[in-house]
Amino acid sequence: MHNQYHPILAVKEHLLEGNRISYLEASLIFGLQNLTATITNFRREGFIIKKQKVAMTKALRRINEVMICRPPAELPIREVKVTEYWFSI
Repeated sequence: MHNQYHPILAVKEHLLEGNRISYLEASLIFGLQNLTATITNFRREGFIIKKQKVAMTKALRRINEVMICRPPAELPIREVKVTEYWFSI
């Protein structure tokens, strides 16, 4: 049997484990191209999804746990906000 990687399934499992995700993480870690559409589909499946804006530093810290991601020095990562999503279980 040939196992194939499915980014949407990987993101769903990540969220079901109680983790949060931002667009940066979805793209860089999971290879997901459209987090917005995926979140919409999860809502249609009946999942309750919460969201909040956080400093980019929070998402970068999580990303750097599994890979190296260094933003440009000029980017004000404490001021730039990203949206993170999670399942309300």
